[in-house]
Amino acid sequence: MNPILEQIIDLAKQKGVAAEAYYVASQDTPIEFANNKLKSLQTKAVEGVALRVVNEGRLGFSSSSDLTRIPELLEAAIATSAIGDPVEFDFAKDVQIKVPDSNYELPSTEELVAMGEKLIPEVHKYNPDILVDVGFDKGKSQVQLATTANTYAQQSDNSMSASISGNLVRGEDFLQAYAYQVTRDAEPDYDRILQDLISKYQKAEQNTTISSGTYPVLFTPAAAAWVIGSLFKTILSGQAIVQKASPLVDKLGEKLFDSRLTLLEDPEFGASASAFDDEGTPTSKKILVEAGTIKQFYWDRLWAARGGTTSTGNGFRRGISRPGTSLVNLCMNPGQTAVEDLIANMKEGIIIDQVLGAGQSNQLAGEFSVNLDLGYKVEQGKIVGRVKNTMVAGNIFEAFNKIIDFSDRAEWVGSSSYFPHILFAELGVASREQ
Repeated sequence: MNPILEQIIDLAKQKGVAAEAYYVASQDTPIEFANNKLKSLQTKAVEGVALRVVNEGRLGFSSSSDLTRIPELLEAAIATSAIGDPVEFDFAKDVQIKVPDSNYELPSTEELVAMGEKLIPEVHKYNPDILVDVGFDKGKSQVQLATTANTYAQQSDNSMSASISGNLVRGEDFLQAYAYQVTRDAEPDYDRILQDLISKYQKAEQNTTISSGTYPVLFTPAAAAWVIGSLFKTILSGQAIVQKASPLVDKLGEKLFDSRLTLLEDPEFGASASAFDDEGTPTSKKILVEAGTIKQFYWDRLWAARGGTTSTGNGFRRGISRPGTSLVNLCMNPGQTAVEDLIANMKEGIIIDQVLGAGQSNQLAGEFSVNLDLGYKVEQGKIVGRVKNTMVAGNIFEAFNKIIDFSDRAEWVGSSSYFPHILFAELGVASREQ
């Protein structure tokens, strides 16, 4: 066990308090090219501990990146328990997990700088007027967790991200497109990211318009993850169920969507794979929606206790904060149709590729609306150009019962979403024609 965690647990036992100590250490090297030139590269290291205690039936919390003052860290947590909430759950008990370290060696900073200098001219072969930004981030991190109830868990990972974005100004027309990939124990596919970016510019070469109305709408995996995925992550959360902020309250076991819709979490899969959550609970594969039927929700320890159930291994933190309800990943099963055929069968409609923010939603009603950052119009099965000043809105219950199909392949979006293209038969489109 990490000596720091061992010291905390020993001190807590001496004080007669239950404790959960979470340790994280990470080292990141971001490398940034801006407007065609190398802008910055640096290495940042972070180390810290988050501590929760149960003292006289109440929860206390403290955190610190100063690991030379462990007794003070414990005293601070005990002090906050005086005003803490009554404890409704137990810390992890009798869990022992140690994930073997990876032998993968991240590429050197020099190699990544050279790759950035190679990618920029490749974009300029398509159009020299594009101002290109390239970013890499390589990092190593280790998480360790211990409790006074005989729990110790440890895992580490080596991860990388790579992104290419471009800014193109044509008179008063401004077009920004981007492509990115996140990997674990492997390098990103730089050529694929490059081709994805260029493809976006090629499809957006012509500007076109679409009248407001109801149309078939195709979401790319990235757009689906940002809009549809974000909404499902919220309404399937146990916290939202307990707070009655989800339209799925009292809907467990009901078939609410097309039978082709299956949503699941697979913690062994992808760049964010994790054997345990940040409360020391082992993770497991879980089907959230199966063939359109609501099968289960996901829980951390606090909200599981409030909901009268048990944690599903979904208590995660940002840095050395308190844990909250979150998924390792959200995966949507693909369908039967190639994306090229989905497009070819559209008489008139739009494709959503990039969105502005995560959109707006009335979660209780299952409604969403999103402004397009980058979208294309389809006429007679062909992409004819970019649409601007356009918003798409719908209701997930209606939309997922009017599905044309999902594409036959899913793609990773970042590190925590695995989605296919989704073609909805009818969504509302509002356009301010230029």
